[in-house]
Amino acid sequence: MAVTTLTPRALYEEVAELLRQRIFARTLEPGSWIDELKLAEEYGISRTPLREALKVLATEGLVTMKVRRGAYVTEVSETDLADVYHLLALLESDAAGVVAARATPEQRAELQALHDALEAAAGNREQFFAINEQFHMRLLAIANNRWRDQMVADLRKVMKLNRHNSLLKAGRIQESLQEHRALMAALAAQDAPAAVQRMREHFSNGLEAAA
Repeated sequence: MAVTTLTPRALYEEVAELLRQRIFARTLEPGSWIDELKLAEEYGISRTPLREALKVLATEGLVTMKVRRGAYVTEVSETDLADVYHLLALLESDAAGVVAARATPEQRAELQALHDALEAAAGNREQFFAINEQFHMRLLAIANNRWRDQMVADLRKVMKLNRHNSLLKAGRIQESLQEHRALMAALAAQDAPAAVQRMREHFSNGLEAAA
């Protein structure tokens, strides 16, 4: 098996990112055991940086450490999913209200461009998700609260463990686009209460599709 070339940054951080992407891509399935020996051999590293990487992923909720059994990719329960969506709805709806009230015309144009790209990606599930995440993260950046951003980033990592399930519901992408259109209308009107409500509805409907 070919050895993956690692960049000069801290080795455990690079390994954590490689594992993170494999988890999101489902090449490491939820509930699956992580074979440390096999991965260390594959990456051409000792088990020390690998274990440090697993600790990072455990703090993010992507990996669960089990006593005397090792590391497993986290399985998201219905309760976990409901809790994550609830918190994201609170945090991101608050951000949407801030953006509606304070965003500059240039910032609103940025969000509109991302929304237009989202519309164009409706036929490509993976591209749709990538652009959707860009939209949400840009909205958060415009709202400009780094503590909220940090919490959302961690919660979204857990949400990604279940993200493919939400797309299996027939018509969910079109529903999501319609919710984004309603949000964009509220942002364009600089209607903060409406923007808050539209974002809350977006997450409520997303949870229903993902559950």
